[in-house]
Amino acid sequence: MAMETPVLILASQSPRRRELLSLLGMRFRTLPADTDERFDPSKTIEENVAAVAQGKAEAAWKMLHDPHERVVVIGADTVVDLDGEVLGKPEGYREAFGMLQRLQNNTHKVHTGFALLSSSVSCSECVTTTVEFEPMNDREIAGYLDRVRPFDKAGSYGIQDPLMACHVRRIEGCYYNVVGLPVSRLSLALKRVFPEI
Repeated sequence: MAMETPVLILASQSPRRRELLSLLGMRFRTLPADTDERFDPSKTIEENVAAVAQGKAEAAWKMLHDPHERVVVIGADTVVDLDGEVLGKPEGYREAFGMLQRLQNNTHKVHTGFALLSSSVSCSECVTTTVEFEPMNDREIAGYLDRVRPFDKAGSYGIQDPLMACHVRRIEGCYYNVVGLPVSRLSLALKRVFPEI
C-alpha cells in the first residue's frame, strides 16, 4: 500500500514564502509561530539563521492539533549580511534609508535558513546568495521606500520589487533564496527525507 504523501505546513505568514512554496506543486497550509529570533553571538550568521528556522518549525509543531496526521513543518528565516553585520527588518523609514545607503557600492550576502521537522525527521540548513546593486542615489532610495515601503523585509528591500530589480547588477546563487525560500534546495531536502514526494 502506498504511503500517504505528507502535508506541508509552513511556519510563516509571509506571502512571499507562500508563493514560493506553491511552486513545488504540493498541498500545504500555514501555521505562523512566534519565536525568539535573537542570535547567539558564539555562532556564525549561517548557524544562527538555521537555528532560528529550526525554532520556528518546532514552535509550529507544538501547535499541531492532530498527532496522527502525516505532516512536515517547514521553518525559514532570512537575513542580509553586509560584511559580517546582520541587517534585519528595519524599524522604520530612517533605518531603512540608512540600510539601503550602506548597501550601495557593496556586495552583500543573503542567508536563508530552512528547517524540516516531522515525527521522524529533523534537519536544517542555510543557503547563501551574493547580491550586488547598481548604485542608487538618495532620490532613488527615497522613491523606492515611499512607493514600496519594504519595512517587513530584511535589509529593507525585496529583490522581486520592480523598482529594486532595476538596480540589481549581479546575483550569484539562488534568486528565490533572496526572496525568502531557496526552492530548489528545499525540494532536494524534501525528496531526500521523503522519497515518495
